[in-house]
Amino acid sequence: MTEPQIETRAAQPYLGVTATVTMTTFNLVADRIGEIIGLVVSRGGSLAGAPFFRYHVIDMAGELVVEAGVPTTEPMTGEGDITPGELPAGRYVTLTHTGHPDQLIEVTDNLLKWAEQQNLTWDRRTSDRGEHWGSRLESFLTNPQEEPDMTKWSTELAVRLAD
Repeated sequence: MTEPQIETRAAQPYLGVTATVTMTTFNLVADRIGEIIGLVVSRGGSLAGAPFFRYHVIDMAGELVVEAGVPTTEPMTGEGDITPGELPAGRYVTLTHTGHPDQLIEVTDNLLKWAEQQNLTWDRRTSDRGEHWGSRLESFLTNPQEEPDMTKWSTELAVRLAD
């Protein structure tokens, strides 16, 4: 695992599918990544980075509003429930984790605690539905078809700061 870094990012267009899921039904959105990549490629578009999950609302004991997305080099139109979006520009705390995806809950918790110790403020608000995040991402840097050993997968966490 790398040390957390703060970086400034430009806005990034993407195509994605948003769903309300639980931790046990997460696959309903996660399994759509291949379909989204297929749509981008079939339209002659280009990928501008790794596929990601964007967490819009998190209530770990209840429901999550999460989006599976694929960054594109140019804005594209959607199709059906695959819709265009834009990751907002701003300052992000980033961290790359290499290891099994099951470890990401703990790694994310450690990242959030690190930022608190640094007196950083996240782009988030709380409601009765959970925590609403401006931009909280997990980007999958490893292609599972090329590296089937999940303990060797690299995932980048990126969470936007409030400023």
